[in-house]
Amino acid sequence: MTGIEAFGIACVSGIALPVFQSVIEGGGKFLGFIGKNLDEKTKELIHTASGDYGKRYLKRHGILKALGMREAVPLESVYTAVQFLDEQEIRSFESIQNLEQAYRQAKQRNFQQQKCEKQEGLKIANQKQYLMVLGQPGAGKSTFLRKTGLEALKGNKGGFQHSCIPVFIELKSFISSQIDIEKLIVEEFSICRFPSSEKFIAEALKQGKLLILLDGLDEVPTVNTNEVISKIQNFVDRYDKNRFIVSCRTAAYRHNFKRFTDVKLADFDDTQIQQYISNWFQSDVDKQAGTAQKCWELLQKPEYAAAKELAHTPLLLTFLCLNYDRSQNFPNSRSVLYKKALRILLEEWAAEKRIQKEEIYQGLSTELEQSLLSEIAYSGFETDKLFFSQREVVEPIKTFLASNLNVPKHLDGEAVLNAIVVQQGILVERAEDVYSFSHLTLQEYLTAQYIADNNLIEQLVTNHLFDRRWREVFLLVAGLVRSKNGADELLLLMEKEAQKYIINKPKLQGLLQWADAATKGSEGDFKPVGKRAGAIGNANSIANAITYVIKANVITKANATPIAYPITTANARAYAIARAYAIDNAYPNSYAYAIKNSYAINDSYGIANAINNSYAIALAEELKKIKIFNEVNWTELIAQLTELQKQLPDVYQSEQIHSAFADRLLDTWCHALHLNPEIVNLSEEEAWALVDYLSANYLIIQCKEAAVRISPKTWEEIESRMLLVPENSTI
Repeated sequence: MTGIEAFGIACVSGIALPVFQSVIEGGGKFLGFIGKNLDEKTKELIHTASGDYGKRYLKRHGILKALGMREAVPLESVYTAVQFLDEQEIRSFESIQNLEQAYRQAKQRNFQQQKCEKQEGLKIANQKQYLMVLGQPGAGKSTFLRKTGLEALKGNKGGFQHSCIPVFIELKSFISSQIDIEKLIVEEFSICRFPSSEKFIAEALKQGKLLILLDGLDEVPTVNTNEVISKIQNFVDRYDKNRFIVSCRTAAYRHNFKRFTDVKLADFDDTQIQQYISNWFQSDVDKQAGTAQKCWELLQKPEYAAAKELAHTPLLLTFLCLNYDRSQNFPNSRSVLYKKALRILLEEWAAEKRIQKEEIYQGLSTELEQSLLSEIAYSGFETDKLFFSQREVVEPIKTFLASNLNVPKHLDGEAVLNAIVVQQGILVERAEDVYSFSHLTLQEYLTAQYIADNNLIEQLVTNHLFDRRWREVFLLVAGLVRSKNGADELLLLMEKEAQKYIINKPKLQGLLQWADAATKGSEGDFKPVGKRAGAIGNANSIANAITYVIKANVITKANATPIAYPITTANARAYAIARAYAIDNAYPNSYAYAIKNSYAINDSYGIANAINNSYAIALAEELKKIKIFNEVNWTELIAQLTELQKQLPDVYQSEQIHSAFADRLLDTWCHALHLNPEIVNLSEEEAWALVDYLSANYLIIQCKEAAVRISPKTWEEIESRMLLVPENSTI
C-alpha cells in the first residue's frame, strides 16, 4: 500500500464514519442496522469501502499518461505547481475578451502582464469555498483539479486544509438533458460498495463534507450548456456547505456563477518550464545524459524563440518534450508542432504495436490512420460534438476501411477503435461506450487537417469565420495549407466575408472613413492599417468611457451593460490589430477603467477621481507622442482638458450637472479629433457587428502569421484594404 492510499483510507473513513453515525442518530437505517452507534462490522465495511474509494481515485485521477508516454506515471512525480493571476488581471482579461488572444501565434501569443501578482494555486483553493478555474486550452486546469483532490485525500498530511472527500466529475459526460449531479456522486461511492450510498451522500452533502471537482464546463455540448449551468448552480445553492472547484476555458466562460471566485491560470514562467522539463526527463538514462538540462538550454537560443513561447502552456510544453525526445530539436511553427506530435503517436503505434504485437494492424499505414482520425474529428467538430457513442465511432471506421482500396479487408472496426483507445490514447473512453479525443486540441488539429486535405476552405470561411469555437482551426489550417495559392485563398475569402459586416451599416462605414481620414499621412512610423486600428480603438474607448460609463451610471445605470460590453470587446479587437503593427503604448484602457471602477466600487460620481488622476490628460499626451493622428492640436486639447479638470462638479451635485459635464468632456475630445460623435453612438446590433468585423480582420493577421506560404503581393493588397470601406459599398 502506497503512502497516499493509506492517507486516503484515513481521510475518507475519518469523514465517512461520523457521517454514517449522523444518519443513525437522525433515525436513518441501513443494512438492517438497529441501534444508536455503529458496530465494528459496519465500521469495517465503511473502512474497506473508503480504501477502495481512495484507490479508485488514485487509479483514475492520480496518474498521468501524457501523449507519447509509454507508461503512466504518478501525477505527483511530474506535477508542477500552478499559479493564479490576481483579481486585477481577471478584470483586465474581461475587458478584452476575444478568443483569438487565447491562441497566440508568433509575437502575438502572450498578452499576460509580466508584472502582475501571482498566487500559488493550492493556497487559493484553500481560501475560496467556490472557485472557478479559468485558463487557455492545455493550461493545466484538469491537472490542477486532480491534484487538489489528491491533496484532499491525504487529509491533514496534504496541502488541502479542509476535511473533505474529493469527488471528480467530468462535465463532458453530460451529453443528455437528464442531468443528476447527486446521482453521479452516489454512483462513485456505490461502485466502491459504500453501504447505503444514497443516504450517506445525502448526509455528507448536508454536512458539507465533499470537495466537488467539476472539470471542463467549456466541453459540455452546446445544446446542454444552459441546462448544465442551471443544474450546477441549483446544486451549489442546495448544498452550499460543500466546497466546489469548476474548470473552464477562459474564452468560453460567461461569468455565470455568482457565488464563485474567478481565477485564471497563469502561463508557466521560466522556473515552471524548467521544473516541468526536469520532471518529464526523470528516467535514470535521462538523468545520466543530462537530457533535461540540454532541452532547457536549447530553448534559450534565439532561433527557438517560437518554441519557447509555446512552452508557457503546459500542453504545448508536453508536445515540445515529446519532439525533443525523438529529434533533439524543436519545430518553429505551431502547426508543425501539432503535426510532429501526432506523427510521433501514430508511428510509435505502428512500430511497436501494429506489426510486432498484433497482426490485425498490418497494412494500416500511419497516413491512412491519420486520414481516418481526421474524418472522425471533423465530423464531430462540424456538429459540435466532443463525445461519440461506440457506434458513432465504429461506423465511420468501418466505412473508411470498406471504401479504401489500400486498406486490408481483414481489419475490424471495433478492434481498430480498441487499439486506438488502449494503445495510443488519441481517443479515450470517458464512460461505458462513450468516446472522445483525449484533448480538444487534438480534435481541432485533425479537423484542420481534414479541411486542408479536402479543400474545404471556402466552406470553413463561409460557415465559421465568426464562430469563436473555430478560431484555433483557422490558425491551424493556415499553417497546414501548402499549395501555391492555398493560404492566399484562405485570407482573401476571409477578407470578403468580413466585409459583409459593414455593408448597409452607415455608422460603421463612417467610423472607418473617419479613421482613414484622421490618420492618413500622419507622422507616426506605423503602417496605415495599424494607425486606423489605433484610431478606431481610441475613438470608441473615449466615447464608451464617457457616454456609456459616466452618463449611463449617472442617469440610466441599468441600461449601460448591454451596449458597453460589445463596445469594450470591439475596442479590444481594434487594439489587437494595432498591437500587431507595434502601436502598443497609447490606449485609453486605464482612463475608461478608472471611471468604470469608481462607479462599480462606490456608486459615486467617479469622474472626479478619474480626471483628478489625470487619465484624460495622460492619454492625450501619449497620443501626441505616437503621432498616428493628423491635424490634431494636442497643445490646445491638453489645455482644454486641464481647464475642465478645474471645473469638475462636486460629487454631491445633481445628476443633470454631471451629465452636462460628461457632454462637455465628450465634445472636447470629438472636436479635437474631428470626430462626429454620432458615428460612435452605436446600437447594440451595430456594436456587435463591429466586434465581428474587427475580430475577423485580426484573425486574418493571425492566419497570415501562421501560414507557411503566402504571396507577398497578396498580403500587401489585403493589408492595404484592411479597415477601409470596400469600393462600391452601399452606405
